[in-house]
Amino acid sequence: MIRWSFIVVLSIAAVGLGVWGYQENQDKNAVLIQAENSYQRAFHDLTFNIDLLHDKIGSSLAMNSKQSLSPQLADIWKISSEANSDVGQLPLTLLPFSKTEEFLYDVGDFAYRTAVRDLEKKPLSDEEVKLLEELHEKSGEIESELRKVQNVVLSDNLRWMDVELALATNDEAGDNTIVNGFKTVEKSMDSFESSVTEVGFGSSGPEKNYRNLQGENLTKEEAKKTASKWLEKVDTEKLTLTKSGKGADVPTYTASFQEGDKNGYIDLTEKGGHPLTMMISRDVNDPEISLYEASEKAKEFVSGLDIDNLELVESNQYDKMGVFRFLYTKNDVRFFPDAVVVKVALDNGEVLGLSARDYYDYHKDQDLNEPEISLEEARSKVNPNVDIQEHHLSVIENDLKEQVLCYEFLTTMESTTYRIFINASTGEEEKVETLKKAEMKFNQEI
Repeated sequence: MIRWSFIVVLSIAAVGLGVWGYQENQDKNAVLIQAENSYQRAFHDLTFNIDLLHDKIGSSLAMNSKQSLSPQLADIWKISSEANSDVGQLPLTLLPFSKTEEFLYDVGDFAYRTAVRDLEKKPLSDEEVKLLEELHEKSGEIESELRKVQNVVLSDNLRWMDVELALATNDEAGDNTIVNGFKTVEKSMDSFESSVTEVGFGSSGPEKNYRNLQGENLTKEEAKKTASKWLEKVDTEKLTLTKSGKGADVPTYTASFQEGDKNGYIDLTEKGGHPLTMMISRDVNDPEISLYEASEKAKEFVSGLDIDNLELVESNQYDKMGVFRFLYTKNDVRFFPDAVVVKVALDNGEVLGLSARDYYDYHKDQDLNEPEISLEEARSKVNPNVDIQEHHLSVIENDLKEQVLCYEFLTTMESTTYRIFINASTGEEEKVETLKKAEMKFNQEI
């Protein structure tokens, strides 16, 4: 009798384990399918946008009307930005692709700068027409190569998850058609770089200052220990570590983990082990703490970063999450490009997200010129229909990717909150941001 009871118990346990294993496998498959669909969408969107970009540049070369050329160049700027965004959504972190991204940035930079000027008074120069012709040629080369890759992807049902695995493991034996295609695109950019500079455009993207990173290079074991500390002390044995490929803006380690229904990753710089991006995914329950309590958790978290003078300037609640933006501040000037964003779960105060890449990308100590107009002069440039709640001196990045000193005014009109930036040298309105009034706090604790 006891023997049969034991067999029944074992059978039930085996069935239970089987059901649990099946469910676990189904959940993982669902995550993989979602990631694969996201990669496929980004790739096909990229291919479409490159096609469109090539056609638009070609049309602009055929135009004779200045009135038609300006909006056409504005469209080229918009499409190149969307294409760059598509690239950023593909699993190419371990594959050098910076030259192509710089190409797309240069296309957008050239198109925007040209579109905003008066082409009647200052038409395209011979050098600019020559550059436009080369942009057309290069975009055609990218279009052709991406079309080849797309054809193979569709005909052979290739998966982007396999690309990610091949890059992470340096697998030379597998089908690397996609990887080889993107490498060909990248190599085709070698002859392009000097042409853009000759015309005075193309900074190859905003200047990045990773060279200011402090600390020694981390070994793999040190990187795991550092990642474990930031990832709520996940066991280092459960961390999967990969290193960025050659050509990356900065050498990094990516540590990831999976524990039941909780998973996450963190990107660390190899030099100094500075966290650039962190994300932990789990089910978040109903809020148990206030936005103010969550902000204190965020402050405590960023105090562990090797960054001085961070000021909490913005707090928002999105469903069950608190999102907090910190800015580097020096001599009461707020630097909007030097931002750190922290995401905190409102059920237990756990930090589930960090984005410090902007700070480490662009931060540099710089001397600022004194404002050339007074606060009152700047105030007079603000729309008289808004109510000014507070003001600051701030540095922002304008549409030309230049850092400019501005008077920042937080204002309200009816039920809407706006942040208005007035150039402290020219008095021009540089930027207007729309904010959600209920989520902004003026001169008070959250």
